[in-house]
Amino acid sequence: MGENAGSSQEQNVLTSTQTVIKQALEKLGYSDEVYQLMKEPLRMMTVRIPVRMDDGSVKIFTGYRAQHNDAIGPTKGGVRFHPDVSETEVKALSIWMSLKAGIVDLPYGGGKGGIVCDPRTMSFPEVERLSRGYVRAISQIVGPTKDIPAPDVQTNSQIMAWMMDEYSRMKEFDSPGFITGKPLVLGGSHGREAATAKGVTISIREAAKRRGIQLEGARIIIQGFGNAGSFLAKFMNDAGANVVGISDVQGGLYDPDGLDIDYLLDRRDSFGTVTNLFKNTLTNQEILEQECDILVPAAIENQITEANADNIQAQIVVEAANGPTTMKATEILHQRGILLVPDVLASSGGVTVSYFEWVQNNQGYYWEEEEVDEKLEKVMTTAFDNVYRVAQMRNVDMRLAAYMVGVRKMAEASRFRGWI
Repeated sequence: MGENAGSSQEQNVLTSTQTVIKQALEKLGYSDEVYQLMKEPLRMMTVRIPVRMDDGSVKIFTGYRAQHNDAIGPTKGGVRFHPDVSETEVKALSIWMSLKAGIVDLPYGGGKGGIVCDPRTMSFPEVERLSRGYVRAISQIVGPTKDIPAPDVQTNSQIMAWMMDEYSRMKEFDSPGFITGKPLVLGGSHGREAATAKGVTISIREAAKRRGIQLEGARIIIQGFGNAGSFLAKFMNDAGANVVGISDVQGGLYDPDGLDIDYLLDRRDSFGTVTNLFKNTLTNQEILEQECDILVPAAIENQITEANADNIQAQIVVEAANGPTTMKATEILHQRGILLVPDVLASSGGVTVSYFEWVQNNQGYYWEEEEVDEKLEKVMTTAFDNVYRVAQMRNVDMRLAAYMVGVRKMAEASRFRGWI
């Protein structure tokens, strides 16, 4: 039952992404051939990775790497280690990466990778051997000018460091630009870890401006308290906003007078869990429906659906997670006059700073954190302006507007190359 439910959900993520791309291309006046080119990745590689486990046995893992479209430049995207990784999910996520790169105007197409595994049940040396095995398996199709991996769900700077080391050994030259999200000492960039949350913060600020809401004192609920959610709670708190609700996998906390964010950040465990320390918690679904000005789903997909879209009390919804709002719910929120800032725009700070890291690696000259923040600010505000303008001019919701901005450059590059 569980497996089928999961696979149909992944299929939905891919088909709903394809549906919006089709709508975006039609609005822009492109022919069906362009859609046929973009609805699936140009390249999809499935690999089998043998890993010697600590007990001496050999376990075979399955890994994937999708390269959606490289008309503009090399493909770029994260690698996730998760038991639910599937070919369909990786395909859909690679298309999202193409859109993100188009929206923030980077010289990339989208890529995505993953390994079906549960790193939390594996030892440090086992994860290292798996990481190195993955690089060996996909080495023919990746590289600083071909396809540039990065961290994603349950991967981090240490795993990127192992992958870079393996690639450099194989190619017999140092290749820091092969991968981003590395430790600073190995050519990582300042500001990379908090980049996604910083991008979401800029999106929240710009959306609040459009709706005439003062960020200082605005009531904000953040669903999800992992990497993005916790950084975001801190940034919002520092900006003078009133964080009235947060949630993690265990449940949610809500206080109309505001929560003590510094205390919660201090008490959360390594998995981002803190609500287990409290009585009278809400469920993750209940937290979404509480009263607030700005709601930020920063957890998992399909949280705002047809079933609860009418109960959302926020004026603005900013998606920090991947696909937290279904297509039907997007329509309902738009009809209700709620401003929805889609994931492909709001969470593109991570890929933007990954691009900065790659640029720094290529030129061998590294920037201070202030410079990274300044450049991110400029890229994100320009992207928000572009998407908002298209939404207003074409009278469409922000998701469709973002997809229109995201696919245009890719379609143009494919046309100039003579592919279509």
